[in-house]
Amino acid sequence: MIEGWVTRDANSLLQPLPPVAFSRSRPREALPTIEIDDSRTFQPIEGFGFSLTGGSAYLLAGLAVADRAKLLQELFGLGEASIGLSCLRLSIGASDLGRRDFTYWGLRRGTVDPDLTRFNLAGGDREVVPVLQEILAINPALKIIASPWSAPPWMKSNGRYVAGSLKPEYYSAYARYFAKYVEAMRDHGIHVSAVTPQNEPQNPRNEPSMVMSAAEQAAFIKGHLGPELRKGAPETEILCWDHNCDGIDFPLDVLGDAEARAYVGGVAWHLYNGTPDAMSLVHAQYPDKKVYFTEQWVSAHDDFMGALRWHTKNVIIGALRNWSRTALEWNLASDPEYSLHSRLGAVGALGGITIGATIGRNPGYYLMAHSAKFIRPGSVRVHSSEVDRLPNVTCLTPESRMVMVVMNDTDGARRFRVQHRGTHATLELGAGDIATLRWNVGAAVA
Repeated sequence: MIEGWVTRDANSLLQPLPPVAFSRSRPREALPTIEIDDSRTFQPIEGFGFSLTGGSAYLLAGLAVADRAKLLQELFGLGEASIGLSCLRLSIGASDLGRRDFTYWGLRRGTVDPDLTRFNLAGGDREVVPVLQEILAINPALKIIASPWSAPPWMKSNGRYVAGSLKPEYYSAYARYFAKYVEAMRDHGIHVSAVTPQNEPQNPRNEPSMVMSAAEQAAFIKGHLGPELRKGAPETEILCWDHNCDGIDFPLDVLGDAEARAYVGGVAWHLYNGTPDAMSLVHAQYPDKKVYFTEQWVSAHDDFMGALRWHTKNVIIGALRNWSRTALEWNLASDPEYSLHSRLGAVGALGGITIGATIGRNPGYYLMAHSAKFIRPGSVRVHSSEVDRLPNVTCLTPESRMVMVVMNDTDGARRFRVQHRGTHATLELGAGDIATLRWNVGAAVA
């Protein structure tokens, strides 16, 4: 028996579908058919979620204690009224969605600290750690990936938060900076599962930002970051790249360096340019390296259902069908005026939720409600056939349930068939409908 939930428009969100029984009888009509073969398995799933930016943590911290506890339970809990977020991305230092530029050294311009005596985790967004501790009390198994937007300016070629590159003479100091960050978070009960050397290493226009070539990233990893983390935080993986799907040469160049490759656990991806199949192209050459999708934003100017459909097709279905173990949207929370951003940072970045006089739930929230709630960490993607205009992905959960996310990417109603282990069920979705379907693997059939 298939149970399901469908979103048709902004006023019809996650509505239950009538249950549909599987049958062994011969189908009477020809229909597009999504064939499930759970003997063909692919990558495990590690989590779905957002970035907990400084701005997001500031907004959450500003809520009354009881209101924040209720909202965090809704976001990270596993109850019927929760959406079950299971992964967060953090910025190491400031991101572009915070109240100011900072790193974990509050030093005056022109001052350097090569011995790292002034490291201070509380030197910037002080709300992040306490909010994260509250989240971890709800979900202790939360996966955390952390990325810097910039090294401390005194380590950079231009001495600024924007653009510039990491000076080679500070590679060792910057590697220790990562290790100190991981250690300081650990002291607060927060385990950082993975880091990337640089967020968007080919984007010098953001604030903060830092440019890093593939050769520079490989040199930094193999000579400094890799050995430093292996010594002090061997459980924290390094993910290279952390940028768009139009740039496969960069991760291939990093992984092509055998010494750097020995320290790299996988590749992180965004989708502001390119298509998700870039992840598969790199995975095909280095199948032992993991794939993580770490960022995609929703604009405040996007149409609600247009955004939800695009992100379902590309971020959830597209990323998972191309080997990603995670699907992360950009910002967890925004204010109604989108005011929490740096001078050159993203304007109009719509959070998964909006925190103002009331709590608004946006396309990113419902994207996760259709996926994170049902596809829990420990699930594994299984084969589901590609059908024209019915993008889909299917996973087998630890509870032996099949979960399929599917959408009708046409302008009219669509009848289709799900076929699994010699049985089939017929369903219908309206134009643009997004559905999550679930059934027990050993369910009885008619």
